[in-house]
Amino acid sequence: MGGMTHDRYVLRYAAGSDVGRRRKVNEDSLYASSRLLAVADGIGGQPHGEVASATAVDVLRELDVDLRRMDLTGVDLAATLTGVVKSIRERLAEVASNEPATEGMGTTLTTLMFDGAEFAAAHIGDSRGYLLRGGDLRRLTRDHTLVQALVEDGRVAAEDAATHPRRSLLMKALQTTGSGDPDIWTFKAKPRDRYLLCSDGLSGPVTEATLRDVLDSIPDPADAIPELIRLANEGGGPDNITCVVADVTS
Repeated sequence: MGGMTHDRYVLRYAAGSDVGRRRKVNEDSLYASSRLLAVADGIGGQPHGEVASATAVDVLRELDVDLRRMDLTGVDLAATLTGVVKSIRERLAEVASNEPATEGMGTTLTTLMFDGAEFAAAHIGDSRGYLLRGGDLRRLTRDHTLVQALVEDGRVAAEDAATHPRRSLLMKALQTTGSGDPDIWTFKAKPRDRYLLCSDGLSGPVTEATLRDVLDSIPDPADAIPELIRLANEGGGPDNITCVVADVTS
């Protein structure tokens, strides 16, 4: 037989969520399977953030059921994720038209789709995706926040962004009332790569250096999750804490 052969990998993953120390309700939602990983953070200070994040995850769950029946080789992952984001928007608008109290609700979304050789990512808002490769931690996502835009314009110093009073003000999210477009891209899987998806309840109180140390030193994703949540709570637990850790293995 002709054609190229691709190495196929599997994901070993774990996920967890915690309300944190200062919130009454957990407005985060997550999804984790061998094909699809996602963190969605309902927008705080707006009504029904938890409904918005759960709605996003419901649409992803339905997609995953479809993916289980398919051979993913030859599927356009980026186009699939683009379609899913559109479906989430439509579902949010549908919920809001049925329940007017939820009008204006919104959520962030950071998700990875995996076919065994390649990932596609979709990202909107200020949840984050990180890659640990060879001991180096790299942020894969760009925060869609006012402060990040100010940093890029040179109006706020990068080191001041983390403590800026308006650091959580989002420029883009998935909302019932129109939304900006997500960032969508694809990349190849490499064995021993480790991915972290998290809400800002983890990336806010815990430094990237500490995230790197934890991810680099704890071999099993199932052991890394409670340690990450513990560190975020130790850092004050100002927000809901949600994280997914996934390893690419052969």
